[in-house]
Amino acid sequence: MPHRSGERRRKLAAAVLGRDPGPAPRAPEETAPYDVVSGDLLDVSPHLIILETAGGEQRRMVIAPWATVWRGGAVAPADLPAGAKVVVRALRGGAVAERIWADVTRITGVIREVRGRRDLTIELGCGPHRRERSIVVPYRSSGRIRVRHPKLEPGYLFDAIGLLDQGATLAQLPATSQPPYRATAAPPPQAAYVAGQTGISGTAVWADLPDVSDLPDLPRPTGLPNLADPPEDGVAKGVAYPMLEREDSGCDDAGVTCAGLPYLALGSLLRVRNVCDGRTDVLPIVACGCLTGRFCDRCLECGTSPRGRIVELSACSYVALGGDLTKGCFNARVGLG
Repeated sequence: MPHRSGERRRKLAAAVLGRDPGPAPRAPEETAPYDVVSGDLLDVSPHLIILETAGGEQRRMVIAPWATVWRGGAVAPADLPAGAKVVVRALRGGAVAERIWADVTRITGVIREVRGRRDLTIELGCGPHRRERSIVVPYRSSGRIRVRHPKLEPGYLFDAIGLLDQGATLAQLPATSQPPYRATAAPPPQAAYVAGQTGISGTAVWADLPDVSDLPDLPRPTGLPNLADPPEDGVAKGVAYPMLEREDSGCDDAGVTCAGLPYLALGSLLRVRNVCDGRTDVLPIVACGCLTGRFCDRCLECGTSPRGRIVELSACSYVALGGDLTKGCFNARVGLG
């Protein structure tokens, strides 16, 4: 049977359930997401930054006096190199930049091989949607990485914040504490999903979400957003979700999580709320989160979350909901959009 579009799926589900097919109105305790701008750096001064978005638009933003800039560490705005991939949290409709991350990446996978003594080279398997990845842990970063990842051995999970630098991926900061079990031994769900409940709490993380449209063995519903296509506003939005039907996602690794999540389909809308500050957005499921479902960890931002990663956000969606790309998570609650 051919896949229906995500839009048609939502309309059919709404008709069956007797609900409005559009996103529910924002509740009083929920606040709007931040404005986010992303693109390639064209020029920067201490007070002005100019980007070209993925859609080809040139964006000029004033840099706020209190703005922070990260590129492997705190740097001055004028030290950013031309051509850097930049994500900006903005104010006043996108006119003022207050947080800037440059050439940042998330490195999540299963360790396949570790080489070296000072600078370590780690080969990672990043799941069927992201293939293999080779990264370097510089000696200056290896101490803090090893504190949170004591088992740099094949078969164990790895998760770090990194820097893309001249074609190399450098692990800079541990994004989480390494789970003590092997990737194939993720704990089973601790609680079952209860029909009719308003949402599920857990950990939200961010990732460089994959473009799965070019993988022939992964069918996609037509009309589903493709993160490789330039979005109209230059900001890629969407989530990866671990509990997808294997037939729907074309992924034999789908459906693994220790969180009590229901099965959903590609194209479904999720309402994601950052419980730390109430920022909420409705986002489409655009990819399978089969790897993130193997992490049964907690987030310690503004309290301790229940175990389990419940959603993996694109970098822009994560920033819009108040996340810091140099921190690995925020406490979240998700429900149907």
